Amino acid sequence: MAQSSLSVVAGRWRPGGRSTARFGRRTLVESLYLLTAPVSAVAGLLLMTGALCAGAAASLLPRGARLAAHALATARWPGDLEWWRIGAARSQAARTGTTTAARRPGPKGTPEAADPGLWLDLAHAVLVLPVVLVTSAVTALWWFAGVATATYPLRSQVTPGSLRPMTLYAGSERSHVALSLGLTSPGGRLAFALTLAVLLLSTLPLVTRMCVAAQAGLGQALLSDMSALHRRISGLERERDTARAQAVAAVTAEAAALRRLERDIHDGPQQQLVRLAMELGRAQHHFDRDPELVRAALADAVVQTQEALDELRALSRGIAPPILADRGLREALSALAARCVVPAALDAGPTDGRLDPAVETAAYFVVAEALTNVAKHSCAGSCTVGMRHAEGTLRVWVTDDGVGGAALAKGHGLRGLADRVQAVGGQLRVDSPEDGPTTVSAALPCR
Repeated sequence: MAQSSLSVVAGRWRPGGRSTARFGRRTLVESLYLLTAPVSAVAGLLLMTGALCAGAAASLLPRGARLAAHALATARWPGDLEWWRIGAARSQAARTGTTTAARRPGPKGTPEAADPGLWLDLAHAVLVLPVVLVTSAVTALWWFAGVATATYPLRSQVTPGSLRPMTLYAGSERSHVALSLGLTSPGGRLAFALTLAVLLLSTLPLVTRMCVAAQAGLGQALLSDMSALHRRISGLERERDTARAQAVAAVTAEAAALRRLERDIHDGPQQQLVRLAMELGRAQHHFDRDPELVRAALADAVVQTQEALDELRALSRGIAPPILADRGLREALSALAARCVVPAALDAGPTDGRLDPAVETAAYFVVAEALTNVAKHSCAGSCTVGMRHAEGTLRVWVTDDGVGGAALAKGHGLRGLADRVQAVGGQLRVDSPEDGPTTVSAALPCR
């Protein structure tokens, strides 16, 4: 019976003992992290400042790019060390789910001067210094007061009789505040010291946890490349790069369209109009002498006029097709499929009303250029024009059963089409293996 009772007590004590040991070990680790923080913070700030200055000086040298890159890599060492320290301190809190990876997440490769992570490391090195001075001072004071009061019975000599009242002083020798605690008996002083020791040591884990939360929270907010601030900076950089790429693509596509229009006008309507002027001049010259020649010249002039009109209509469709503006993208694609030399079938799904004019124009020219390539280069027997609008994205595609081999490489006609699609934030894709089939598709964001 006695053995069973002891077993029950031991079984109840063991989990509590393990929990107390784990609690005390965590407090010691966090205290060590806080007390050594000023040394690592000062050393890290000095190392980072020196590395950045060395990198700036090396970048001015004729061949100092390698030295500058090495100096910038060295400047990130303090941040890596602090991240490891945070992970070591937080590893004791695994049960709370607040562990931190031992290796700092971030982009691989040599850092550059424009890397936001490098400047976030510098901001952490500057901002963390006053924080660690406060947290380490609070932790050191709490440990000193707790240990001093706990060891008071060992350090004091108990003498019989009454003692002078215990008085606490705050301030300098000339101006200070005195607080009398009484405690004129050795027993009272002993009870006061033990009570204060229990209070300080029992609240020490809470104090260290709060200090670690403040200090490590600042480190996690600035040192991690996955932090909210870094994600915001990276997002703004991506938006800037996307806007620049779209602007360049728009300018490139517009310049290519203007050059093509100029070439088409020079090779088509301009030549027709020159010939028309020559025929009219010949008719005027022979008006009185050779009526038959005048009649033939006028008939030829009528033909030239009709051909010039047809050329101008075709060019106007390339600039701003009227059917697209008047009747919408579906009808415009239907007209393109009907005019295609290669038999083309239309597979167009419904759209939620009219889309953005720039998106509709880009989709129209994707299909128009793809059908032109089908007629000129594919040797296809049939093709399909498709369109779908769903979840804020318009997809158009042209598939043929031709010989394949289409590409987005420089020098191909589809390259300018890719710039036009990119100008509205879309993406052009060409899938054209040898021996076909070929699919040219575009995904365009729209409302």
